[in-house]
Amino acid sequence: MKAKLVIGGAAAATTAAALLLGGVLTGNGAPEARALPTPTLVARLDRQGNAFAQRARMTADVAYYTRAEYVYRRALRLAPQDLPATIGFGGLELSRHAFRHALALGRRAVALSPMTAAGYGVLGDALLELGRYRSAFATFDKMAGLKPGVSSYARISYARELLGDVPGAARAMRYAVDAAAGEPQALAWSHMQLGKLYWAHGDGIAAGREYRAALRIQPGYTYTLDTLAQLEAARGRSASAIALSQQAAEVMPFPQFVANYGDVLRAAGRLTAARRQYALVEVIGRLERANHVNVDLELALFDIDHGVRLDRTVALARLAEAERPSIDGDDVLAWALARTGRCGEALGFSERALRLGTLDAPKFFHRGMIERCLGHRAEARRWFRRALALNPHFSLLWAPVARRYAQ
Repeated sequence: MKAKLVIGGAAAATTAAALLLGGVLTGNGAPEARALPTPTLVARLDRQGNAFAQRARMTADVAYYTRAEYVYRRALRLAPQDLPATIGFGGLELSRHAFRHALALGRRAVALSPMTAAGYGVLGDALLELGRYRSAFATFDKMAGLKPGVSSYARISYARELLGDVPGAARAMRYAVDAAAGEPQALAWSHMQLGKLYWAHGDGIAAGREYRAALRIQPGYTYTLDTLAQLEAARGRSASAIALSQQAAEVMPFPQFVANYGDVLRAAGRLTAARRQYALVEVIGRLERANHVNVDLELALFDIDHGVRLDRTVALARLAEAERPSIDGDDVLAWALARTGRCGEALGFSERALRLGTLDAPKFFHRGMIERCLGHRAEARRWFRRALALNPHFSLLWAPVARRYAQ
């Protein structure tokens, strides 16, 4: 892996990174009259598309993605080489996990304007999610060289974390925090992402500090409420964890927030309430699919973790891995195969999932379960201990299992 990674940065989910590309919702988003001059109309359509995409990300109402797509397509029909619409549409497709189309839009944006950093953000994110890591990292370097800032620092941080360089990832995310000064939304997001990095690598104190900094800047910031709930649950503060997770799931009912709320309830012994939240996950997933949001990988992981229709889930995980041949796609498929007893096949996908040297406690745990299934008890204990050493509270569901099997 020879990409330069000149600046560095911390783990930022693609959807969250795309959040930084969106616009600010203004007006009612109604289409402008055709009597306007074409450049003026296209510019207004660009703003409306960004507004709809941003509204979807901030409300979890994925119908806004469909509206944003209509507006971007209209802008591109009027002006096929319009750069803002191309970049905006690319960010939308990243949020909907349509990574191959996002890749095409990112390439087009870069071709239209090789000196515009945002196009490289779309291109690099798409390459990353398609498992083309060397090209993705080089693209992020190019973006950072053109425009050092929150978006580029966060992306390179994620690259460094994927390569196992956690100090470098944290350093870059701190650059993102500094670069976001004066922009409350970006600053809260950057603190939250830095907190998630600390949490994933076992530093709950630093994670809590960053989460609370985000909430001071943006009170009620939903993404942070969800992450802080996981921290509170790990500390045994069930009432606080439930309240935070409930607020996140009710304000923004993304599948992961609802699933996390169910897990917090389950950990507190409220099994009936947890099952109600789990039932909602599939309903929300159907709504997202109806609005062309690809959640196959996320739903496959949820089903595997919660023992839902495992044979069907293996097929879903295979489809998701083919659509998203990344280390995450490999890991989810490995875990699905392991949970259905196909551990010899699972081992190969687990090895692929760890090929970058990523320090990821859930992936270590999955590998331990595969080794255990294959009868390699000593090797399994080594992987369980690695997961727990990295983050002893990596999962409300599975960390207790890792502790039991690590003995």
